Amino acid sequence: MSLAQELHYIGPALALFVGAGVVLFADVLSGRRAPRWGLTLAALAVALAWTFVLAMDGDARGEALSGAVRVDAFSIYFAFLLVGVTLAVVLCAKRWADSIEQGAEFYGLLLISAASMVLLAQGNDLITIFVALETTSIAQFIMAGLARTDRSAEAGLKYLLTGSVAAAVLLYGFAFLFGMAGSTSLPVVAEYVASAPESGRLPLLLAFVFIIGGFGYKMALAPFHAWVPDVYQGAPSIVGSFLSVASKAAGFAVALRVFYTGLGGGDSFMAEDWAIFVAVIAGLSMIFGNTGALLQTNAKRLLGYSSVAQAGNVAVGFAAVAAGSTIGPSGVLFFLGTYAVTNLGAFIAVHVVAERLGTEEIADYAGLSRRSPALAAVLSLCLISLTGIPPTAGFIAKVYIFNAAVQTGHDWLVVLVAVAVVNTAISAFYYLRWVRTMWMDDPVEETRFQPAGAVQVVLLLSGFGVLLFGVWPGPLINAARSAAETLSIL
Repeated sequence: MSLAQELHYIGPALALFVGAGVVLFADVLSGRRAPRWGLTLAALAVALAWTFVLAMDGDARGEALSGAVRVDAFSIYFAFLLVGVTLAVVLCAKRWADSIEQGAEFYGLLLISAASMVLLAQGNDLITIFVALETTSIAQFIMAGLARTDRSAEAGLKYLLTGSVAAAVLLYGFAFLFGMAGSTSLPVVAEYVASAPESGRLPLLLAFVFIIGGFGYKMALAPFHAWVPDVYQGAPSIVGSFLSVASKAAGFAVALRVFYTGLGGGDSFMAEDWAIFVAVIAGLSMIFGNTGALLQTNAKRLLGYSSVAQAGNVAVGFAAVAAGSTIGPSGVLFFLGTYAVTNLGAFIAVHVVAERLGTEEIADYAGLSRRSPALAAVLSLCLISLTGIPPTAGFIAKVYIFNAAVQTGHDWLVVLVAVAVVNTAISAFYYLRWVRTMWMDDPVEETRFQPAGAVQVVLLLSGFGVLLFGVWPGPLINAARSAAETLSIL
């Protein structure tokens, strides 16, 4: 394979890395006069166009960079998702980024983080995965503390310290796999797992426990979730929107790649062991996330606990993958696609309210429907979707992923689905209470406001997506299925 072709395979990530360099270099030359926002959008547009070219080019499939990355429908699906989410965040970030001294650094770090996550979804080697994961994590640690307030600094420090421990745990698990397989390549690890003797069961399970601990932190799964509410509350709200969607999607992408491809999916002799382990984590995430959210009065903190609960819902599909479900992987991908549209809309709405009203307290959303009807409508629609009420995308996503678990025929997965349904009912209390506050309570003042033009576009697209995928989910389901089919053992 020629160098040009290999660069073509990693083109979307390369465009984002180059874009980050251009933004930072332009800031050094011109300072605040540099078109930082425009350059960032240009880099994202190039990355999105390049991803589209890869999707249309049927020959652009396979390994590159000596097997370090793999381009397939799975990685292309996540490239579209991650670049799209980053583009939406940048469109909504201009006003806030222009108000801080580190605006160029924010855009540069955002592009670096997104590029690393695109590479993470393509990762076909343990070293590549770890380097990409740490690159995106370090960028996110800094972004969490960019506001330079006490709360933001605390969020950045907590994120850094807990993230460093998670990275060490993950690396320890990778070391176990390398020691047993003699290689960091996922295809070689898959070959070892497929032929491993029963005596290799214990070290493989230890490797899995450490790896799921590292990835579980990134996916915001309990009991690795303690950082989430503090970081979401303390970080700038626009950064929180990026963390809540893109970071979680990248975490599940790499976890699926490693466990389904490298560790044999549902065909491995240890599949049931790690399926039960993931099921327990999924149940704990839903319980801790929803009970924690019940007590919250801060909007960002509530969405933080909600994010933990939603990660538990996704993990139901992940457990179904391990239990041999054929639709489990596509269920996870479909859920992440709908979650991206839904949670991004909710967090952007919270960002607008915090920016315009200077508050993050849910009580101050009273009468929002009178002050900004469109904003209240989109936020309400997103909260209803997070609850899982038809005809929203969240309802279809939960039905799809729960059905994947039930179809495995395992009684313990049916029990997990029952736990998920009960937790869905619990979540309705705090989601719909927020909706009631916006539409039924009287506002403190009647001054009307509306988001900026670009923000309105993102919010309207989010609301439209929530309804579209709830009424007509076929195209996204087909895309998720096509992407999941490429996750077979190499």
